Amino acid sequence: MESSTSSTKRKDNDDDDDDEIIFDNSPLFRLYKSGRMERLGEVPPIPPSLDPKTRVKTNDIKIISSKTRDHIIPVRLFKPNIPKNKRIPLLVYFHGGGFCIESTFSPKYHNYLNKLASEAQVMIFSVEYRLIPEHPLPAAYHDCWDALKWVVFKARDEEEWIQEHVDFDRVYLMGDSAGGNIAHRMALLAELDGDGGGVGSVCCISGVILVHPYFWGKQRIGDEAAKCSRIPNPDLATKVWALACPESGSGVDDPWINPGNDPDLWRLGCKRVLVCVAEKDFLRDRGLYYKEALEKSGWQGTIEVVESKGVDHVFHLLRPFSANSLQLMAKVVAFLNPTRSTL
Repeated sequence: MESSTSSTKRKDNDDDDDDEIIFDNSPLFRLYKSGRMERLGEVPPIPPSLDPKTRVKTNDIKIISSKTRDHIIPVRLFKPNIPKNKRIPLLVYFHGGGFCIESTFSPKYHNYLNKLASEAQVMIFSVEYRLIPEHPLPAAYHDCWDALKWVVFKARDEEEWIQEHVDFDRVYLMGDSAGGNIAHRMALLAELDGDGGGVGSVCCISGVILVHPYFWGKQRIGDEAAKCSRIPNPDLATKVWALACPESGSGVDDPWINPGNDPDLWRLGCKRVLVCVAEKDFLRDRGLYYKEALEKSGWQGTIEVVESKGVDHVFHLLRPFSANSLQLMAKVVAFLNPTRSTL
């Protein structure tokens, strides 16, 4: 992510203690004792538009939260250049950023999803959820769940692009980093909710794509200890989770962050999963462990892990035109279109 040269001036008054930095994860963010989060490197959002190269159109919509009627959940739609009335898959996307930074409207996400919509010929429904520490979990889960329910139950009657073009027999969930965590959570909730006539009863999730998912645990596995020792904040994953879910008695062994501890894991609401990991990413082994835990849970489906060699966390967003990024894009496109001819 882009760094920032901005700094915060200290005050010469009794508020000095509240302006003390207690968690410095530059160049991404700084957290102050007062609870203020300074998000570094933020750039102006890209407005909805027609992309002249891909011919992908974007449009922003607002969804009213079911929890508090005064809370609005923004969503960006990406519609590829397709003939009128053609039906295409729907991809519900959840951006990354450790639950605390980033936006679906940022240049890196807008540009990535614009390209993905064009390459895969899918309608993308990307959710702008609330961030921590201002809104601890489960706020982000609630926003994404409300958005998923809206697109399943109401969008076909209320949103023209979805009404005209989405094939609800082909619905996918996808996210990177914290968004991968969310995508997993939404797939599980979809199945659990189906028992009561909810999402899982009217919409079959065709597949889930987890890119460098943010999962963790107290016990180090694989090469985690060595990789964490080489980053500026060795306890980053644990510290961020403490901000995200401060009331969790289990810490990073909570099933929300460590799915291997979830007794309902076998009920994941899809039959196909693609997990993408990066060789140098300190979260790599958690992606591998997720595959192992899901297969051992009794889940009836197929899961594939794809590893990108020589690269680190979310490299595809930082260097979208690299060979590894193009290979990853091709793999995601193929997963979203399993019956498309490669000839």
